[in-house]
Amino acid sequence: MAERELTGEVDLCRADGTLNPDAIGWSRRPLHRCVLPGSWGRRKRWDFWGLTGPGCAMNLVVADVDYVGITGLWFHDFAAGRSYEKGTASPLGRAMDLPDRVGGGRITSGPIDIFEEPRGTRIRVRAKRFDADLLVVRPDGHESLGVVIPWSERRFQYTNKDVARPVEGSVTWAGSSYDVSWGCLDYGRGKWPYRTRWNWGAGAGVCHGSTIGVQLGGKWTDGTGMTENAFSIDGKLSKISDDLVWTYDTSDWLRPWRISSQRVDLTFSPIYDKKTRLQLGALAQRVDQCFGMYTGRIDDIEIDGLFGWAEEASWRW
Repeated sequence: MAERELTGEVDLCRADGTLNPDAIGWSRRPLHRCVLPGSWGRRKRWDFWGLTGPGCAMNLVVADVDYVGITGLWFHDFAAGRSYEKGTASPLGRAMDLPDRVGGGRITSGPIDIFEEPRGTRIRVRAKRFDADLLVVRPDGHESLGVVIPWSERRFQYTNKDVARPVEGSVTWAGSSYDVSWGCLDYGRGKWPYRTRWNWGAGAGVCHGSTIGVQLGGKWTDGTGMTENAFSIDGKLSKISDDLVWTYDTSDWLRPWRISSQRVDLTFSPIYDKKTRLQLGALAQRVDQCFGMYTGRIDDIEIDGLFGWAEEASWRW
């Protein structure tokens, strides 16, 4: 596929709320202004952070899906086999204030406080027996993947996937302290169909002396002429325009996965399956987010032992 690279700022929507054709493409830094006029009920906005460290993982989400607002915190200690989880839902997304630009404003919801500093993004969490103070550093020259997925002029999504950002700070939970190494932002703004299914995978680490990040997606982008696939080396992004083939066993999520295309040949070996099942009126969610290691290659780049996740998600929303 020939995907257009954007280099200038652009509005995601026209004034009537339909997709701006000039917004279709991908970028190496956040360029889209994501105001979403009209189409109440179909508008979906979220900021999701996935963070990993030696022996641990953490997810943070603040989301407004029009008729409900969601705040979620999850942390897992793999060695101890224990998790901390806290979440709330607010009717009609009340008190949700999510910016129309990546990093465009402070996000405060429940125990979560996220804001920009000169060196990166500060994430603070204050909950019962749980405390986090993290700086997700944005190194000089660091690039992220921004892309618009155009199903139609009325259904579309802008996503910014920012992987392999180093983290300073730690998490304290019930008297134990955990270092955090890598952070990944999933910023999403768009107008979605009621039923959706996707694959998403991301990983980060150091291979052969270089910082490597991988960002992989599938199903929801297939056939649109755009993908959310890329990898980075020391913060420099390379776009992958292939649709990926995801092969995995839904009867045993911990069996190895294979993610492949002409340019990609990766094996993902899970060690843990985070299962999420939600039924809240018209809203339903089923996610198996598996954590583990990526090995294989992208182009001629050897991928060896990058920790991250791969998931299958189904939504009614």
